Amino acid sequence: QSRATNNTRPIVELALALFGHPEAGNIWENHAFSWLRKLGWKDAPEFPSVFKHTDGSISVVFLVAGLILFGLGEALLVAAGVGVSPWTVLAQGIMQVTGWSIGFATFVTSVVVLLLWVPLKQTPGMGTILNAIIISLVLEFLLPFLPTFDHLGLQLAEATLGVLVTGFGGGLYLISNLGPGPRDGLMTGLQRVTDLPIAWVRSGIELSVIAAGWALGGTVGFGTVLFALGIGPSVAASMYGLNSMFGQKKVLS
Repeated sequence: QSRATNNTRPIVELALALFGHPEAGNIWENHAFSWLRKLGWKDAPEFPSVFKHTDGSISVVFLVAGLILFGLGEALLVAAGVGVSPWTVLAQGIMQVTGWSIGFATFVTSVVVLLLWVPLKQTPGMGTILNAIIISLVLEFLLPFLPTFDHLGLQLAEATLGVLVTGFGGGLYLISNLGPGPRDGLMTGLQRVTDLPIAWVRSGIELSVIAAGWALGGTVGFGTVLFALGIGPSVAASMYGLNSMFGQKKVLS
């Protein structure tokens, strides 16, 4: 008490200690976007949370690399066996019912989500289509080569690595600006139609797909919670790393 009263700013914002804060998602998003702007990327008015760059070839490189890493991170979560991301819970549930592979179930889910774009009047881009294809292919063909463990500590470590890799891939994909992913487009479309806060729409969608996937036999566990809490900070950390690599005065061009 005495030390606090002697400080000119006894209460300060701890940008890296936001878990549990009701506005944590928005704070991390603003933090990530600030690094994007420092790297020379510009806001795309036609899509929320999307940025543009004048050099299209750079965007394609970031897009493909980001999607491969995103798929690898998702595959690591599946291999860990302690819970997966919300949409992969649904894909696992569909896989249990239909007998499809995880990659094909993920692809079919993406196609169905894209069909929901039609009444929402959302417009896909190259990144939207490649998102559905590349992530499904990575899950399909890399998952069999990833290690699986019986020891809980190793499973948790693999799940944590999966979230970090997914976050870095998501950061690269985010700055490519070649179209939002199928699930992001569904979220922004529903937000525009309902006029509800974006956090409410995202939470509603993800809780719904988790419930549906779990009911069908998908895996919900530590990895699911870790993904929900860690994906935002992981994306923000990737933005910070890009800024450190290229510097505030250098632009990816």
